[in-house]
Amino acid sequence: MTSDMTARMLRLLSLLQTRREWSGADLAERLHVTVRTVRRDIDRLRELGYAVDSARGHAGGYRLTSGSGLPPLLLDDEEAIAIAVALRTAAGGLAGIEESALRALGKLEQVLPQRLRGRVAALQTSLAGIVWEERGPRVDPALLATLAVACRDHEIVGFGYTTRHGTGTPRRAEPCHLVDSGGLWYLLAYDTGKEDWRLFRLDRITDVLPTGRRVPPRPVPGDDPAAFVAARLSAAPTRYRAVATVHAPAEDVRARTRGLATRLEPIDDRTCRVNASDDHLPRIAQTLAGLDSDYTLDADPDVLTHLRTTAHRTLRAIRP
Repeated sequence: MTSDMTARMLRLLSLLQTRREWSGADLAERLHVTVRTVRRDIDRLRELGYAVDSARGHAGGYRLTSGSGLPPLLLDDEEAIAIAVALRTAAGGLAGIEESALRALGKLEQVLPQRLRGRVAALQTSLAGIVWEERGPRVDPALLATLAVACRDHEIVGFGYTTRHGTGTPRRAEPCHLVDSGGLWYLLAYDTGKEDWRLFRLDRITDVLPTGRRVPPRPVPGDDPAAFVAARLSAAPTRYRAVATVHAPAEDVRARTRGLATRLEPIDDRTCRVNASDDHLPRIAQTLAGLDSDYTLDADPDVLTHLRTTAHRTLRAIRP
């Protein structure tokens, strides 16, 4: 009897973690019990430290919310493996999170079942990360977490934003997705003041204020947030212009490079055009070096000066 109740409560907790809100009838149907039993199990979860809100009426239901402390989390095997590997290999572009990630990893590995430890160890020893350079401004993990919750809950937020020209403006938006592109984090959101979709760099966002107002999910144009963000980034103005005409088929260049999906344009069967424009000169040089083919370049003087300086430095280094 006790084992049945424990298994049922674990199943109930798993259901509450997968959806924002459940009605008592839906939970009872999933668990094959009565609504009254669901209410008793909810009370037991509350005694264990889980903050479960409930609302009465036809539209009422149960939802798992944040409490004063962190209760135990229920993870299946694949989720536990994913978190362990992510803690080991992640934290790129996030300020001050490395030590916290390692502490969390230590706690997780301590309680991992033996059958999973071997799989995690194999993945960790097979993965390696290469940091070629400091890829961009570091992002505050607390800011990332706050915006992630707003995206999940479709909650309107207000914040201060500094444009690429250094002008600070108050903004109000409906967060949709968080995107990491080349070490820079972006918030894809619907700007309620501009009445249009906008991309906001997280390192330029300050003073995020959740409003408590939730709105229905707004569909992203094209139904593909990643493609939409990539297209916006490729079309966005940059500080330095650099466009390469590459003497190789577009398919070959795409196979050898990463993150150039919407910045690569076929010209004919043997040539293509790559827009390597960026706000960061070393990143332009890195993109061009990754083309691994001959190309001609149409670029701003500052770009050409940087490339010449880098090339001369390389030549001096390889001379006998």
